Amino acid sequence: MIRLLIVDDHPIVRSGLRGSFSNLEDIVVVGEAGNGEEGVKLAVQLAADVVLMDLRMPILDGVQATAELRVTLPSARVIILTTFDSENDVLPAIEAGAIGYLLKDALPAELVAAVRSAARGEAVLAPAATAHLIGRVSRPESGVLTNRELEVLQLVADGASNKEAAATLFIGQASVKTHLQHIFHKLGVNDRAAAVAEGYRRRLLS
Repeated sequence: MIRLLIVDDHPIVRSGLRGSFSNLEDIVVVGEAGNGEEGVKLAVQLAADVVLMDLRMPILDGVQATAELRVTLPSARVIILTTFDSENDVLPAIEAGAIGYLLKDALPAELVAAVRSAARGEAVLAPAATAHLIGRVSRPESGVLTNRELEVLQLVADGASNKEAAATLFIGQASVKTHLQHIFHKLGVNDRAAAVAEGYRRRLLS
């Protein structure tokens, strides 16, 4: 019997999900939680085999909760179930330890099959999530900044303008712009603020 825990901050969503798993001989819903922190506690208390985890939740989000479960209950398989499918949503969830990433428009039969697959240790990914992962693999340089690019990013994080960064590093402003374009590409962002935020998330910045 697969012990399933549902973690979502919307009661109606939890109720609908529970209904998708009713009357199954091999899956039983052992509990529900309204946020990531409660989800982690219940998963441990109830010895959940699989956790259906929402991504955006109060107190503790799905990525943080997944990372905690990897430590506190490593046997549990986490499937992220969300409406968000951007690369910046998918990759952190997989890196945190989720074995699956599905969207909330999935059919009930697909959810049931996904839970069974996850319980067997098999990855289950929505097409959009698969595309993001393939894209990351096909960009081996992605996320790996050179020392000079790290210097530029740190200066930007400290509030320096392109002119100020150029003066500090004794390079031209055109070089700073080029470094920033490389940084944006490698971090998968489109502007300075997003680059700084991603730099802190990846712990590239002090």
